[in-house]
Amino acid sequence: MDPFKALVIRRDEETKQQSVAVETLTADALMDGDVDVAVEYSTVNYKDGLAITGSAPVVRRFPMIPGIDFAGTVTASTNPDFKPGDKVVLNGWGLGETHMGAYSQLARVKGAWLIPLPEGFSSEEAMAIGTAGYTAMLSLLALERHGVTPEGGPVVVTGATGGVGSVAVALLAGLGYTVEAVTGRASEADYLKELGAAAIVDRGELTGKPRVLAKERWAAGVDAVGGAVLANVLTMTTSEGAIAACGNAAGLDLNTTVAPFILRGVSLLGINSVYQPKARRIEAWRRLAGDLDRGKLAKITRTIAFDDVVAAANDIVAGKVRGRLVVKVG
Repeated sequence: MDPFKALVIRRDEETKQQSVAVETLTADALMDGDVDVAVEYSTVNYKDGLAITGSAPVVRRFPMIPGIDFAGTVTASTNPDFKPGDKVVLNGWGLGETHMGAYSQLARVKGAWLIPLPEGFSSEEAMAIGTAGYTAMLSLLALERHGVTPEGGPVVVTGATGGVGSVAVALLAGLGYTVEAVTGRASEADYLKELGAAAIVDRGELTGKPRVLAKERWAAGVDAVGGAVLANVLTMTTSEGAIAACGNAAGLDLNTTVAPFILRGVSLLGINSVYQPKARRIEAWRRLAGDLDRGKLAKITRTIAFDDVVAAANDIVAGKVRGRLVVKVG
């Protein structure tokens, strides 16, 4: 078996301390699956940062190869839907959490988790979008199913300089929405306006104790932060509005009241990007191919080397990363 390079998280069972290092493995170190993929590109998402730094219990078994998404080329398959040479993408399904993940030159996965690389995308572009951009599109689709339209009023995007937020701003603005972008970094105002934000909101306005109801401000939104920020946004959402919640950078707690829901009819739409039916995954990527401005995607993306993943993971958890980080794996 040909050796390959992978980033491996191991844990000392006595001290419960984890270590992370690049190792040389062979295919017998991988888990069961019916498709082998030569990984070409992956990304650094916030969840990847949590896994690598051990800041949250993302990894559920050890040893583990982290990385929750990849794009690459099938090298072997017993699954009838895929053959060697096929270009594929994978998001979620426990990759990097319960199943050996994407920071590896070879991945062995279940074919049911894969979709064909969307037409018109390179592997690198698909990972410039990655799980973060895919999550942003799932959020947009949920808002559309709720009946949200550009004519309904301004929409808010929290965590706007992060991966999900940056893509959400670009997508919504490109579709004609008036986007108000929330950030704690005033220096990034020009960046967000280049993506299409009509206004910049200081995150400090949304971190205090939420009122039962506040002045109506936004018809809808995408929240990638959670915690007090989401609680405040809910109190400021207009009658029959909706917020798609897809992140927890500010914490898992949501201290709010039922007032926004029973007095204004506000809807809180949960977005689960890990487990989605195949048809919805394909629809999300189809929409990304048609709705996401490639020029804006390039503005928010930086490609890093495989050996830089650990440093990038620490940076993303520390809030130092803007936009999307693509990892050249293969």
